[in-house]
Amino acid sequence: MPEGHTLHRLARQHRERFVGGVVRVSSPQGRFAEGAALVDGQVLVRSEAYGKHLLHHYESGLAVHVHLGLYGNFHDSELPMGAPVGQVRMRMIGAGGAGVGFGTDLRGPSACEVLTPPEVEALTGRLGADPLRRDADPDRALCRIARSRRPIGALLMDQSVIAGVGNVYRAEVLFRHGVSPYREGAAVSAEQRQAIWADLVELMPVGVMTGRMHVVRPEHDHGEPSYAPDRPRTYVYRRSGAACRICGATVAHAVMEGRNLFWCPGCQPD
Repeated sequence: MPEGHTLHRLARQHRERFVGGVVRVSSPQGRFAEGAALVDGQVLVRSEAYGKHLLHHYESGLAVHVHLGLYGNFHDSELPMGAPVGQVRMRMIGAGGAGVGFGTDLRGPSACEVLTPPEVEALTGRLGADPLRRDADPDRALCRIARSRRPIGALLMDQSVIAGVGNVYRAEVLFRHGVSPYREGAAVSAEQRQAIWADLVELMPVGVMTGRMHVVRPEHDHGEPSYAPDRPRTYVYRRSGAACRICGATVAHAVMEGRNLFWCPGCQPD
């Protein structure tokens, strides 16, 4: 599932390409036809991300909410666009702020819906602090962690605690700070909680800028290649059974609350 940096990167692209101009919205697949008709022909006034949620705000006050889920993706292209290929839930076409015509096709999202302002407020109110947002309140997230008996590995993936963190950032930020994913939130020191938040604030914007999650410090960025040819190296994510890049211990794997978990027992003792 895409992590928060992907949605913020999309929000930025759509600001550059669509915000400030009239947008034509349709649903070639038909599943979003009623929602598309509510915003079609309006000016897109704002595009933003909150955690793993993308919001397109229109001049009427309505917003299109998109959650990509496991399989969703946008495909942007210059105009003219060809005929839709595959199951296109939503097609947007507009002049954009720069006056260059772009379009985008959305396929396979878990959510694509029109929300009223109160519904947007309810959605964002359920989410925790987003390290990529300037209005984030880290104290609210860190206090929830400090009061919790749940493992920190589960808390970091809980979107009502911290919004936007997924499996990669969860595994890597805990490794970078030597914290076992099984340690209770209340047992993570205040200094460690603050350091984890600060690290997310530093790491995640790099993902927005590059489209890749760079998590390995330069002095460790060598040796065994990444788990995939088009991905930067990681410390532990998808490296189960391999030697830790720091201590040489075997990287471990388990499942925590239905999600794959990776950590180094040597660098992240219980």
